[in-house]
Amino acid sequence: MFPTVREILALDPIRHGAPRLVAGEAGLDRPVRWVHVAEVPDIASLLRGGELVLTTGIGLPGEDAGLRAFIGELADVGVSGLVVELGRRYVSGVPRVMAAAAARRGLPLVELRRATPFVRVTEAVHALIVDAQLTELRATEEIHQRFTELSVEGAGPAEVVRQAAELSGCPVVLENLSRQVLAYDPAGQSAELLLDGWEQHSRRISPPGRTAYDADRGWLVTTVGARGQDWGRLLLRWPGGGELTTGAPVPDGAPEPGPADVAPPPQAPPTRLTILVERAASALALGRLIRRDAEGLERQIHRTLLTALLDHSRPVDEVALRARALGVVLERRHLVGVVVRYRGDEPAADGAPPEGPAPVDPEAGPARLRDLSEAVGQALREAKLTGLSSAVDDQSVGVLLALPDPAAEERALAGFAAALRRNRVDAAGPRAAEAAPVRGNGAGAVIVAAGSGVGGLREARRSLVEARQVADAARRDRRDLPVFRLPHVGLAGLLHLLRDEPRLQTFVERELGALLAYDARHPREQLLGTLRAYLEQGRNKSAAAAAAHLSRPAFYERLARIARILDADLDSVEACLSLHVALLALDAVRAP
Repeated sequence: MFPTVREILALDPIRHGAPRLVAGEAGLDRPVRWVHVAEVPDIASLLRGGELVLTTGIGLPGEDAGLRAFIGELADVGVSGLVVELGRRYVSGVPRVMAAAAARRGLPLVELRRATPFVRVTEAVHALIVDAQLTELRATEEIHQRFTELSVEGAGPAEVVRQAAELSGCPVVLENLSRQVLAYDPAGQSAELLLDGWEQHSRRISPPGRTAYDADRGWLVTTVGARGQDWGRLLLRWPGGGELTTGAPVPDGAPEPGPADVAPPPQAPPTRLTILVERAASALALGRLIRRDAEGLERQIHRTLLTALLDHSRPVDEVALRARALGVVLERRHLVGVVVRYRGDEPAADGAPPEGPAPVDPEAGPARLRDLSEAVGQALREAKLTGLSSAVDDQSVGVLLALPDPAAEERALAGFAAALRRNRVDAAGPRAAEAAPVRGNGAGAVIVAAGSGVGGLREARRSLVEARQVADAARRDRRDLPVFRLPHVGLAGLLHLLRDEPRLQTFVERELGALLAYDARHPREQLLGTLRAYLEQGRNKSAAAAAAHLSRPAFYERLARIARILDADLDSVEACLSLHVALLALDAVRAP
C-alpha cells in the first residue's frame, strides 16, 4: 500500500534536488508510511516508524558522538530513511561519521545536492500514500462485497477459490488437514508446477498463527474452520516472497555474495490480500456449516471427478491432475469401475399396491445413500485400496479403483466386497443386519457390480458405465454373489444394455401392451404382478399362487383373464418364454 524509498527517490521533486545515495542501499525497498520534516536532534521520540525524515541538518549535533546517537535513535524507532539537503549546514556532503553510522544500521541516507522545497516532496509523497490508501479501501470493499455475495448464494469451494484467485491475481489452493488439495486456481500459471509434490511442499509451509505469511516460501496462509473445528488451510502464492524451489548453492571456489549482491528481502503481501484470504476462509467455513449434513468436501471432489469421466465434462488430463492432488494416482494404473447400490424395495408378488398411501420421508433416500457412501469409503480404507468414490446418482455409489496391475483385480474386488459386508453388519448390528442384509434379496440388500478392467484413464468411462449397467441388471438376480460381473447377469444384462433400443421397446409393447393398458384402467387388480409370479415360478401354478398370497381358484381365474387379454396360451412354453423376456425387457426399460 505504501511507496518505497526507492520509488520516492524517482519522484520529480526529489530528482530536482539531484539525490545521491550515501548509505543503506539494502533498505531502499522499505515502505514509507509518512514524510516528516525535522531540524532538531531529538525528533525520534515523536516518530512511530515508517517515516522518511527530511532535514537541512541545521539543528543536528556538531560532535561525532551526537551524530552517531541521532542516527541510532532514528534506526531504533524504525524510520524508513533520512534525506539531507546540502548547502545550509553541510556544503560538500554529509559528515563521514553520519554516513558510517547509517551504513552500519542499514538506514538509507540520501543527499540532495541542490536546494529542494520540502513542501513539494511532502505533497508528492502524501498524494501517493493517500491514493494508495483509497485504492486499498476500494479493493477491500470489493472483497467484502464479493465474498458476502458468495456466502449468501451458497457458492461451493471451487467458486470461492476461483474468485479469490481472480481478485488477487495470485494462485490459490484449498487443502484439508492431510495436505490434500480440495480446490485450486493457478491464476493463469502452470497447474502442474503449482501442484507437483504438493503434500511435501505444503508441510514445509508452517507460519505461526491462524493467518500469517511464510516469507521464505512466499505463501500467505490462513486456517479454515469454525466453532473450534479447523478442517483445512487456504494458501495464496504471493510473488513478493520466495520461490517454489530453493536457491542454487554457491559453487565451490566462488566468492560469497557481498552486500551489493544480496537480493532485497521479500516484501510482505499488502493488507488487502490478508483481508482477502480471511474473507475467503470465512466464506468456506460458512459454506461448510451450511452443508454440514451433506457429504464432505473430499467426497464432493470425488463426485465431480467421477461425473466428469462419465459425461466428458472435463479433459481426462485435468481429471488425472486433480485426482493426483487429492492423493489418488490414476495414471499408469489398472482401473476398474465398481458400482454399489441397494436392490431397492421389492414389489409385492401379485403386484398389488399396499393398502393406503405409504408415508414418504424426503430425507430417507439421501440419508440412506449417504450411509452407503460412507460404508463404501470405509471398505476401501479397510481393504487398503486406492480410488475415487462417491454417489453417482440417487441410487448408486460409484468407485474407480486404481490397481498396480491387472493381476490384482480379482483379489481387490473380493477384499472390497468382504470389507463392505463387515462394515454394514458392524454398523447395523446383528438384528438390523438380519433385516437389511448386505447381499440377498431383502429391501436393504446391496449389490456390488464391477466393469471390465481397463489400462488407462481414457477408457475408465467404459468400465464405470458397464458396472452401472451390471448393477441395474442384477437387481432381480436371486443369486448371492459377492461381486456381479457382466457374464453373471446373462439375458437381463443384455436387455439392460439394449433398453434404449426402439425395437426392444416395440417388442415390449407388442407382448405386454394390452395387459399394461388393462392395469392402467383397473389399478386395484394389477394383473402384471400375477403374470410375473407365474413365470418366475416356472409356470408352477400352485407355487405361484402361494407366492402371490392368493387362493388357487382366485389365481387360476386371474391367469385365465390374462390369457384372454393377451390372446396368449399360458400353457405354451414358447409363448411364456416370449412373455418372460418381455417382462425382463420392461424392467430394463423402467430401470432408473
